[in-house]
Amino acid sequence: MSMEAPSKSPRRLMVFVPLAIFLALAGVFLAQLLSGRDITAIPSALIGEPAPPTDLAPLPGMDLPGLTNESLEGRVTLVNVWASWCAPCRQEHPILMELARDERIEIAGLNYKDKPENARRFLGELGNPYDTIGVDEHGRTAINWGVYGVPETFLVGRAGTILYKHVGPFTERSAREELLPEIEKALSAQ
Repeated sequence: MSMEAPSKSPRRLMVFVPLAIFLALAGVFLAQLLSGRDITAIPSALIGEPAPPTDLAPLPGMDLPGLTNESLEGRVTLVNVWASWCAPCRQEHPILMELARDERIEIAGLNYKDKPENARRFLGELGNPYDTIGVDEHGRTAINWGVYGVPETFLVGRAGTILYKHVGPFTERSAREELLPEIEKALSAQ
């Protein structure tokens, strides 16, 4: 009875498994890189959906209403998530001030995890582009909106449906090339 030595070929193949996995992952990453897609774009599951339940008290010391679902209906509204402690919010603020001159849209502020006195100081220093400001002291409403960080901006249509989301501060270019066309589309929708 002859006994054959066990084959070493399965062991040799196992050496190449990590290499094959690495090459497959590298291929996926390379395909993403060469696809031309904006890898900074973060998709939102809320696009096309009604705005989440929102009932935020107004910013104390300001003569503006709070942010509610009712305040979002009937007009095209930008909901801007901001905070006084947010440096990029300060960077995009002049763009919001410019947008506030367009009477066809409302701009609603969702003040995120901020102290009221700091928020008022921020607006006193830079100007107030908001028609309504709701205070989200603990960040619970922002979680419902799917906010990753501040600033983030949502475009809400007349029916209260989220049409567009922008993560990060607007630049003149992103406002001109992305936001303004979305606003025009929302305004022309029935």
